[in-house]
Amino acid sequence: MEKKNLDWGNLSFTYQKTDKRFVAEFKNGAWNEGTLTSDDTVKISECAGVLQYSQSCFEGLKAYTTEDGRTVTFRPDLNGERMENSCRRLEMPVFPKEKFIEAVLKTIKANEAWVPPYGTGATLYVRPYMFGSSAVIGVKPADEYQFRILVTPVGPYFKGGFHPLTVRISDLDRAAPHGTGNIKAGLNYAMSLYNIMEAHRKGFDENMYVDPASHIYIEETGGANILFVTKDNKLVTPKSESILPSITRRSLLTVAKDYLHLEVEERPVKKSELADFTECGLCGTAAVISPIGKVVDHDKEICFPSGMEDMGPVLRKLYDTLTGIQMGRVKAPAGWIYEIK
Repeated sequence: MEKKNLDWGNLSFTYQKTDKRFVAEFKNGAWNEGTLTSDDTVKISECAGVLQYSQSCFEGLKAYTTEDGRTVTFRPDLNGERMENSCRRLEMPVFPKEKFIEAVLKTIKANEAWVPPYGTGATLYVRPYMFGSSAVIGVKPADEYQFRILVTPVGPYFKGGFHPLTVRISDLDRAAPHGTGNIKAGLNYAMSLYNIMEAHRKGFDENMYVDPASHIYIEETGGANILFVTKDNKLVTPKSESILPSITRRSLLTVAKDYLHLEVEERPVKKSELADFTECGLCGTAAVISPIGKVVDHDKEICFPSGMEDMGPVLRKLYDTLTGIQMGRVKAPAGWIYEIK
C-alpha cells in the first residue's frame, strides 16, 4: 500500500480529511448495513436531537504501522463495549460490538494509505460517534440516529519529548453523583470546556477533579484517567463509579502486573495522599501517558519527586511497554491486536 505524500514527522494533533468514512443509519427501529462514503458532510434536521438535547456519544482509538509493516489497531472490542454502555445510558439504540469492530476495521482498510509509516511518531486516529438525527422538540429520545466513523492522521501528542504537566485541583465538578461521568457522552466534554480554558488562562495544563459528593477523593481530569506510583513502586489508580473506564488505563494495569510484575491497586485515593506519591500521570488514547510534575491545590503545591524534566522511571517503563505492544515490538496479550487485512 503506497502511503500518502505527507510530512509524517511534522503532523500536528488536528483533523485532516481522509478518503473514506463509515455511515450507518437507524430508522424504523433498525440499523441498516452501513456503507463507506467519500462525502464528509452530515445533513440533519435543524431540530435534530443532537442539536436540541445533546444526544450523542463517541469513542477514540488508533491504527498503527507495526515494526514489521503490518497495519493494526488496538482493542477495538473494548471501545465497542463502552459505546454500547454509553448508548444504553443515553437512550440511544445500541450499535452492536461485533458490527462496531467490523466497521472500524473496514474504515481503516479503506484509508490504509493514511496510516502513518512506522517510526514517524504519527498514528491514524479513529473516531466512531453516534447522534440523534431526527427532529425532536419535546424532551425525549430521537427516533433516528447516525453511527459514523471518521479517521485522521495525527502527530504525537507531545512534540520534542515529554514535558511534565502542572495541574490544579478544580473547584468545579466534572460529573454529578450517579450521573454520566462513567460513559463517553459528548455532553460531558462540553461541560468541561470552560474549566479547561480557565485553567489555561491561569497557567495550568489541566484540571484534576475530585469526587462530586465529598470533594475528598481524586477522580480524573477532563479527558483522562490518573495513575500514581508509590515510594515502593506500587501502581495506584483511583476507583469511582463516576470515572470513565479508560481502555488505556485498563491495558496499563495489565502491563504493570503481567509484564513489569508490579503490585497494582484500584482504590479510592484521597486528595490528602497526593504528597505521598513519587510519580503521577494522565493516561488515555491520545498520549498513552502524560506525566504530571506538579499539582496545585489553591495555595498549596505538591511537587512529585519525578520532577518537571521528564517522565518518572516507572511510568516510562509502562509507556515503553504498552507502545511496544501497539507497535509490534513487544508480544501482545491474546486478543489485544487486530490486524487490518
